[in-house]
Amino acid sequence: MRKSLVVVLAACGLGAMASIVSAAAELEFSEQVEARKSLMTLYKFNLGVLGAMAKEQSPYDADTATAAANNMLAISKMKNGAMWPAGSDVSAEGYEGVTRARPENWSNYAEVSEKSAALKKALEALASDAGDGLDGVRSNLGAVGNACKGCHESFRTD
Repeated sequence: MRKSLVVVLAACGLGAMASIVSAAAELEFSEQVEARKSLMTLYKFNLGVLGAMAKEQSPYDADTATAAANNMLAISKMKNGAMWPAGSDVSAEGYEGVTRARPENWSNYAEVSEKSAALKKALEALASDAGDGLDGVRSNLGAVGNACKGCHESFRTD
């Protein structure tokens, strides 16, 4: 009887451990996914500041425009590879609805790098012109938006 109880308890313990390990595996990349979502939120916030100025929903301010453009440029220059570990995409178990990164991010690194370089180039132009007037903001936002869109269309789910 005592031996049976030990076997049952051991089996229950192993089952609980398997559940814990499984849950940990499902959330293995939660910090990385959260970090890259935060990165995208920073882009969105700063782009919103400039977009509001471009649409005349807020007054143009050279210092604010320059700061927003420089913020995005700084973000684009971050070495953020640690935020993008292989397997941290929408197809990973438990990550459906948590991330929108497609698995193709890790199989098309050359294209990802090309699109990243295009974003940096567009942001450099925006940062250079943002403080020179509303036309400097407006003339560069399209290129920034296209660079963002290029990556999102290829490497992010809807």
